[in-house]
Amino acid sequence: MKSDSLVITALGQDRPGLIAQLSHAINEAGCNIQDSRMSVLGGEFAILMQVSGKWNNLSKLETTLKTLQEASGLTITSKRTVPRKLDQDKIPYTIEVVSIDHPGIVCQLAEYLSAKSINVYDMVSSSQPAPHTGSPIFTLNMTVEIPADLHIATLRDEFMDFCETLNLDAVIEPYKL
Repeated sequence: MKSDSLVITALGQDRPGLIAQLSHAINEAGCNIQDSRMSVLGGEFAILMQVSGKWNNLSKLETTLKTLQEASGLTITSKRTVPRKLDQDKIPYTIEVVSIDHPGIVCQLAEYLSAKSINVYDMVSSSQPAPHTGSPIFTLNMTVEIPADLHIATLRDEFMDFCETLNLDAVIEPYKL
């Protein structure tokens, strides 16, 4: 199987310059960052990225990442991958959820979607104190792929009923670029 991309994850104590170190190593190896997500969670820096390049450049980068891990104090892993195949039988939708935070929200949503064979393509969630009350407010945004054979109006009604039973304010709508 031909690999032309590398997925890289890095995790470590947050400090200035980590993105510069990683992007410099990628650039020096002759590779390109195609897609990335970065966040500071607690005091930890976390990044996930897909890097492309010629096979020999990716090999050079893999070697460089081992050295960078020691120098930066980051835990870095990488894995070769191939381009994602687009499935014409899936329809992209976005889901947004807001609620008073409580344990199990992500689990319950993921189980609901999984039971309907809906793939979660991208997800971001957070819990922040509400401006005036300080109560923890949970927000979730996800992109999902709905099988084309599911009746969207029925799914939307069932999903909204499901969210209402969990006291979640939710929106499900077609994906917009």
